[in-house]
Amino acid sequence: MEEPKKIPRDWEPDILAFACHYCAFAAADLAGVMRLSYAPNVKIIRLPCTGKLDYIYVLRAFEQGVDGVFCAG
Repeated sequence: MEEPKKIPRDWEPDILAFACHYCAFAAADLAGVMRLSYAPNVKIIRLPCTGKLDYIYVLRAFEQGVDGVFCAG
């Protein structure tokens, strides 16, 4: 039986966030205006509405190597 791979201490996951323009993205934008910071490994994609997010984009993100997907609306 193989021993599990160890994760380096400095490893940060790449996160892709799909954010609703009127709700979640507005909150992220307000955080920027207030000069609050969030991790640089989180990339935000603004959508008109996360209710219209097609699952194929989530799957494609994982195919491209993203470690996690966050959908907020």
